[in-house]
Amino acid sequence: MRKTERYPVKWEGNSLWNLYRTVSFFKVAKNFAVIQAARYTPFFTMKNWLYRAFLRMEVGPRTAFALMVFPDVMFPERIRVGRDTIIGFNTTILAHEYLVDEYRVGDVTIGDRVMIGANTTILPGVTIGDGAVVSAASLVNKDIPAGAMAGGNPVRIIYTAEEATRRKAGSREV
Repeated sequence: MRKTERYPVKWEGNSLWNLYRTVSFFKVAKNFAVIQAARYTPFFTMKNWLYRAFLRMEVGPRTAFALMVFPDVMFPERIRVGRDTIIGFNTTILAHEYLVDEYRVGDVTIGDRVMIGANTTILPGVTIGDGAVVSAASLVNKDIPAGAMAGGNPVRIIYTAEEATRRKAGSREV
């Protein structure tokens, strides 16, 4: 189970219909403008500065967000990305989800030296451990342990850090 905070809808209609009761319109408009600017700039240092300064995301040094990455527009401050991490083209990082009868918010933590493949979607409440690799077009709906290789929709662990170490050791013995 992902680590999210659940908020039942207390108003008429579904949770998304009542979006601006949960988050300020002005916050969403500002975040959207900043995210759009960052999505198209080819300069990693500028992207990281925009994310840190205007969205209050925690972004480690030398982290590279590829073109078209879309961090959460409503709760970007709930996203933490470690150092030397690569977030692939057109990846979406969500820290919220609006459902019919409730909305949920959860922290997303991506460790150091992580590789996220292109077109991946990361759901709220997920932690991706240091050194993990997530293959392209994955739906990350659960935690990924440090050093693991994961992929698919929904994501599954392809091999753990321990299995990778054994594979490397085995290939050297040949």
